Amino acid sequence: MLITEPGTARRPGFLLDGNVLFYVPIGPISPIRPISPIKFNGTNGTDGTYGTYGIVVFVMQKVISSYPTAFPRLSEELEAGITAGLHLGGQVYVSRAGHVLADFGFGISQPDLPVTPDMLHPWMSASKPLAAVGIGQLLERGQLQLDDPVVRFIPEFAQQGKSAVTLRHMLTHTGGFRGKGREIPGTPWDKIIADLCALPLDAGWVPGERAGYHVATSWFILGEVIRRIDGRGYSEYVRDEICLPLGMNETWVGMPRPQFDAYGSQIGRMYLTEKGARVPRPWHTVEFCCWASPGGGGCGPIRELGRFYEALLAGGVNDYGRILQPETVALLTQRHRVGMFDETFQHKIDWGLGFIVNSSKYGPQTVPYSFGLHASPATFGHGGFQSSCGKADPQHQMVIAVVLNGTPGEARHSKRIRTINSAIYEDLGLAGIA
Repeated sequence: MLITEPGTARRPGFLLDGNVLFYVPIGPISPIRPISPIKFNGTNGTDGTYGTYGIVVFVMQKVISSYPTAFPRLSEELEAGITAGLHLGGQVYVSRAGHVLADFGFGISQPDLPVTPDMLHPWMSASKPLAAVGIGQLLERGQLQLDDPVVRFIPEFAQQGKSAVTLRHMLTHTGGFRGKGREIPGTPWDKIIADLCALPLDAGWVPGERAGYHVATSWFILGEVIRRIDGRGYSEYVRDEICLPLGMNETWVGMPRPQFDAYGSQIGRMYLTEKGARVPRPWHTVEFCCWASPGGGGCGPIRELGRFYEALLAGGVNDYGRILQPETVALLTQRHRVGMFDETFQHKIDWGLGFIVNSSKYGPQTVPYSFGLHASPATFGHGGFQSSCGKADPQHQMVIAVVLNGTPGEARHSKRIRTINSAIYEDLGLAGIA
């Protein structure tokens, strides 16, 4: 019995066969897969069968509440977050040695729309490693060196005392031009670059001698370096050289307007959930989704962020293609900034080149955007503003990617993501093995 229309290029569907509910993913040739067996009682719409519209709500509610049985601790924490008003839903992807252990959506995106694994969500700053990989590719091709000053590629960047800032400084957040949030979604790329080139260094900053997380400024400049070397815009470069080669077909950093229109409600909603609020964020709008922001504009199903980290764990390659050589992956993900106090996060955090490296040694309960209590020391990845996390744990050959559609404030999110990451290790029997 067909409950909703089958999956199309714009949205998924649900199909009921006997007493098993099947999820029909986005895309006209995607395989149908069962969610979980669901038992029904009764014979008509008045007592809870699937013969009327009312049961659609019942069935959808079953889908919303369906968690993998292999992850009881994780399921408990995700459901607790819904109860506490931290989020309405989200997506989780977990794999070990390339074998997928979890790939599911939970909760709702809108009151009448469940979160599915195929839904696209903004990754926010979890997008930054895409830019780092782009720089790594140009390094492999001999088109730049890490200690090149930015002015080699963007001469006008020398304004206001920034001539000594290097690519390495920007990748390690030690450049010192953090700005004041001037990068407004929808602002033309060339205007953003011109404004950032005119930006002064933070007061008293000597590049490389202090550390402070740059939310967006340095990442636009890295994107412009890529554009000036390669000739393609940042969105096109990332799509052509990173996403498509890895089979990340639904991942974008600035999607074309026709693609945005085609996705429709398949772009998941995000909510401000701080202090009991439940206010929609504008991150599903055309201004945000079609805007190329290297520091926070990635958008896609969270499984594709997981696919990105699987390729890095495998030395820069997956079944679809190669994006980096193993030695470049090692270079990007090893510690380059060690023991420095981050003046933005107000905490010591170690950094690779565009990647956070596990910094729990500086305070497992306090480190921002934690990889959890059980991640091995070499774990690398990146979080996204109060909502997402992607990481790879080389010792356990594990990838975890999570997006949660509520932003509850820094403190509540830090505790939430630490607990969720820890719960996954505990469910897999990896607690205390590091």
